Amino acid sequence: MKKIHLVGVMLWVLPFIALATNDVSAASKPNIIVVMADDMGWGDSATYGHQTIKTPNLDKLAAQGVKFTQGYSAAGVCSPARSAILTGRTPYRNGVWRHLSGSHQAHLRASETTYPQLLKKAGYSTGHFGKWHLLSRQQFQKAAYPHPNDHGFDYWFATQNNAEPSHQNPNNFIRNHKAVGELQGYSAPLVADEAIRWIETGRDASKPFMMSVWFHEPHKPITTDIKFSELYPNENALNKEYFGNITQMDFALGQIMDALDEQQLSDNTFIMFLSDNGPLIGVGGSAGGLRGQKRNDFEGGIRVPFVVRWPGHIDAGTVNDTPIIGSDIFSTVLAVAGIAAPTDRKIDGVNFLPALQGKKLQRSSPLFWRTHVSPAQDRVAMRIGDWKIVANDTLTEFMLFNVQQDWQEKNNLAAVMPDKLQTMKAKLLETWEDIKTDGPNQWWENETNPPRKGATLNY
Repeated sequence: MKKIHLVGVMLWVLPFIALATNDVSAASKPNIIVVMADDMGWGDSATYGHQTIKTPNLDKLAAQGVKFTQGYSAAGVCSPARSAILTGRTPYRNGVWRHLSGSHQAHLRASETTYPQLLKKAGYSTGHFGKWHLLSRQQFQKAAYPHPNDHGFDYWFATQNNAEPSHQNPNNFIRNHKAVGELQGYSAPLVADEAIRWIETGRDASKPFMMSVWFHEPHKPITTDIKFSELYPNENALNKEYFGNITQMDFALGQIMDALDEQQLSDNTFIMFLSDNGPLIGVGGSAGGLRGQKRNDFEGGIRVPFVVRWPGHIDAGTVNDTPIIGSDIFSTVLAVAGIAAPTDRKIDGVNFLPALQGKKLQRSSPLFWRTHVSPAQDRVAMRIGDWKIVANDTLTEFMLFNVQQDWQEKNNLAAVMPDKLQTMKAKLLETWEDIKTDGPNQWWENETNPPRKGATLNY
């Protein structure tokens, strides 16, 4: 791993000294942008080694910052992964334990504390653009349930789940509770255009800003502008559409990066890019040789592209193999903004910035996954250090991998390392017991009899 030089370390530390002593105005605090792809695999970009897909803007972002090679989503499916990013809490703890479909009662509760709420209180202007998927379709149509504005966003332009009827000319965007109607164009550039307008004219320019940009690409149904699909003339129809869809999203990322440059905001903006979970292999996605895909708790379902840029604080072109997870974004963003983390609840994620100094991250909770739609054999997983344990749905059968050495999870060491297996098993069971008793377990233990709204769950 490339080490940060002493000058880089001092540049990283000094802003926090200033923030802690209130020697800077709110306007000089860093802007923060979290960009997320939907179903983009660890191997779905030139940045992470794909030999064909063109991602010049993600490549540029990595060249200007740090590329994490062991970045993880918090779940193998989208709604839970998104909830963990906003709350810093593993999905079963924050209540968004599953993919949120048409009428499911689970949602991101108003009782959860999100980093947009905390940044807004600290003087940030906040906006959300793109996919939301933290409440069901029926709930999204009812103002009584928590929407983006209830979770700290001043302004939002979002769909409940996927862009419909596809990425082309979507008709299901809502802007601040008002239906937008059919838009002309393709989802990612449309989302980027809205975000850029907000940066340029919509936000309070006297404040720093925080923005989430959650693209729909490359989630199916995939529709790609021909100017991007025709970049792949030697591919079959499926690959042309999928590869072009990734490039379409990358183009939108580049639009945002260019807007930051034009507004002279890049140097004071912390920006990160990741995916919500692994790819669907059958539609053209690639896990880059990892085992499994979306919905798995093997590496292919949860290891994702994860790139961070912060000029003057992160050495350009750094590659870092520290394992980090989506729930770490909560604590990291608060640290960047100089805001203390809440102490009234369990926060599973940690600030990952010390890893850029070569420091080992100190975690009170191990990296943990339980994906409700995973195949029974890999329903639950946990990683500590180099070691990962994978369990079935009943927590009665276990696999053990040294994923630092065996990143493709080919060698199950459970039979040959019984002592290590027992240690990992005991910690896994302890971790799950802690999580399930902290979250609204009525939502997954009593699905046929959902709790009455307002009954003990603090909606």
